[in-house]
Amino acid sequence: MAAVLLFSMYAANAETSATLRVGQPAPDFSLADQNGKTHTLADFGGKWLALYFYVKDDTPGCTEQACKFRDDIHQLTALGAQVVGVSVDDSANHANFARKYSLPFPLLADSTGETAARYHSLRGDGSPGNLAKRNTFLIDPEGRIAKIYLSASTSRNSAEVIEDLKKLKGS
Repeated sequence: MAAVLLFSMYAANAETSATLRVGQPAPDFSLADQNGKTHTLADFGGKWLALYFYVKDDTPGCTEQACKFRDDIHQLTALGAQVVGVSVDDSANHANFARKYSLPFPLLADSTGETAARYHSLRGDGSPGNLAKRNTFLIDPEGRIAKIYLSASTSRNSAEVIEDLKKLKGS
């Protein structure tokens, strides 16, 4: 019985992670950042967007990933890309995290997990206390998913996005 339950949970997670595909429109969102400003997918129209979901503010892996994006921000913007982080932490936590590490990009507060769920990047069943998965979506200027990084590497995610942007743009 336990094996059947574990298999069903695995199958459900495998199915949801495969639901979003390269080339399809990215799911919309409307979330407040660390400064209380609301951002939607349309705000980034005409630009490349590295939308990365992360587990929790100020934890070792999430800090490494955020700081890599911070350190690479000039290369990313030179390639026409913007970076946005999303977790289920609230705006106040995001503000502290962004200030502590001088993060120059929006951190969106998805406290209900609704956006993470739309991107198939929510761990668990959507009940309170769930965390985001570490997934990144490179979204093209037309709002379509250009690349998906499941279980993104905290140390390599930013560099992978830069490499892929260069390839996709033919640079």
